[in-house]
Amino acid sequence: MKASVFREFGDPGVLHLEEIQKPEPGPRDLLVRIHATPVSFADRLVRNFRAVGPQQFHMPLLFWLIGRVSFGIRRPRIHVLGSEFSGEVEAVGARVRRFAPGTAVFGYCGPRMGAAAEYLCIPEDGFVARKPANLSHEEAATVPYGAMMALDLLKGLALAPGHQLLVNGASGGIGPLVLQIAKHHFGVRVTGVCSTSKADMVRALGADEVIDYTRDDFTTHDTRYDAVVDILGKSRFADVRRVLSPGGRLVFVSFKERQLLQMVRTALGGGQRVLCRVLHESQENLELARDLVEAGKIRVVVDRVFPLQEAAQAHSFAADSRRRGQVVLAVPSNGRM
Repeated sequence: MKASVFREFGDPGVLHLEEIQKPEPGPRDLLVRIHATPVSFADRLVRNFRAVGPQQFHMPLLFWLIGRVSFGIRRPRIHVLGSEFSGEVEAVGARVRRFAPGTAVFGYCGPRMGAAAEYLCIPEDGFVARKPANLSHEEAATVPYGAMMALDLLKGLALAPGHQLLVNGASGGIGPLVLQIAKHHFGVRVTGVCSTSKADMVRALGADEVIDYTRDDFTTHDTRYDAVVDILGKSRFADVRRVLSPGGRLVFVSFKERQLLQMVRTALGGGQRVLCRVLHESQENLELARDLVEAGKIRVVVDRVFPLQEAAQAHSFAADSRRRGQVVLAVPSNGRM
């Protein structure tokens, strides 16, 4: 089978199309014919992980060390990227009961990756579900990870209709899904923070208010938020606390040791708190995400679709701050894209 492969760390030019062995499903596995996989932040990070030092990494040192061992020190241990996918079940193992050949599915294969290829094996009890009927494969492939993370985060915050939520980083991978699920599923009033070029997109996704961080500082506003979710760990608690409600929470999805110390310190008393969340995937949340998509509560924005053989160009475009929405690799199937 064909796959987008990298044998050394580096810029997008290390990616090339290569013929590799087609996987064989075990007794409890699905063999999925991949139709699409997005170019995620994780893909771009892993592709050049050797150049990412502890200071540049978006999580504490321990996480960086685990990543360095998992992904490779001098050369990559993983050669095919792609952690999310949408496709069709081609074959199933003898003990598989939930899926049959021909079923359209989408899912998340995690840090082992491998979806930037024609075929992928995934366990039946992995994070895989029937694809949303109202999305194309290119659109559906962008949903699993971000939606599972957003649902895990929002369930933990226990926000209710009428609460105020601000999403700092509302235009990336997880941010748009936090925004939409909070607004359309939990009934929360949502403010999205993003750059000028992404403002229209964030507004179209349902944000009640959009703040352009290049022109304005949300910490100087008069609105009081029940929660501020910071996707990339850019906020300072000293600044954000003035716009938090008395019991408000500043939630970091990406964080370093300093934020962990703030979480410990603020947990000791009442009032405003810092929370550092390590989010978790779950089959329940993947299926709920599918239902929300089919109910029209989650909208997907895809900026551009590249064929698998143009993975290097797709990675370059995905790193461009001017892009709006997701970048996706389409895997040809019998002449179709």
